[in-house]
Amino acid sequence: MSYEDIWGEEAAGSYDTPGTGMFAPEILGPAVDRLAELAGGGRALEFAIGTGRVAVPLSERGVPVAGIEMSAPMVARLREKVDEATIPVVIGDMATAAAPGRFALVYLVFNTISNLLTQAEQVACFRNAARHLTPGGRFVIELWVPELRKLPPGQQAVVWQVEGGYIGLDTYDVLRQQVVSHHFRFGEGREARLMRSPHRYIWPAELDLMAELAGFELESRHADWAGSAFTADSRSHVSVYRIP
Repeated sequence: MSYEDIWGEEAAGSYDTPGTGMFAPEILGPAVDRLAELAGGGRALEFAIGTGRVAVPLSERGVPVAGIEMSAPMVARLREKVDEATIPVVIGDMATAAAPGRFALVYLVFNTISNLLTQAEQVACFRNAARHLTPGGRFVIELWVPELRKLPPGQQAVVWQVEGGYIGLDTYDVLRQQVVSHHFRFGEGREARLMRSPHRYIWPAELDLMAELAGFELESRHADWAGSAFTADSRSHVSVYRIP
């Protein structure tokens, strides 16, 4: 599965769910609030900007936002909301592509760094963030914590969400540190729709080492955008790295 296969026309057409899911105010609001605070009046760059779930409301808060995105169909959806002058986007790989100028903040939300499937690419992503930042600038990553403690011996799958019309499960390859997320959506009938996406999972300690290799220091880590304490039981984290 290539990135273009996963994030093509079909995914772009169904990605936005205004008011619900990732677009629910209680999820999106704290993220935008925190990013606006961290930008500190400076420019922000979003890696994997997608359809602008975060970038558009952040721009509406007065933060100048630019983006890098591999998927042209996702950017086409963004263009239905704002024009290039409002949120300029470079089509390219977040590990290597360059956006014009320098930024006070680079951010990468909703587990997207795990879409880079090798450790080398993930380290390159940190280095690319560092190249875009002004001195003292910050790189923010939102990422899930691998749920290997829930993986029974001899089994490869973990069900991580079950709700009406939806089942989410991950299959792990612990030798190669790879995971495939499976999203099953179904209605009242017999038919179901499956979307799969491959990832390379990263432990928080490994993420910190990647940051150090790129010249960052860990400034803070919380369990969510609202600033809840990060503990051994946290399922995700928001980590803020800073160029000294």
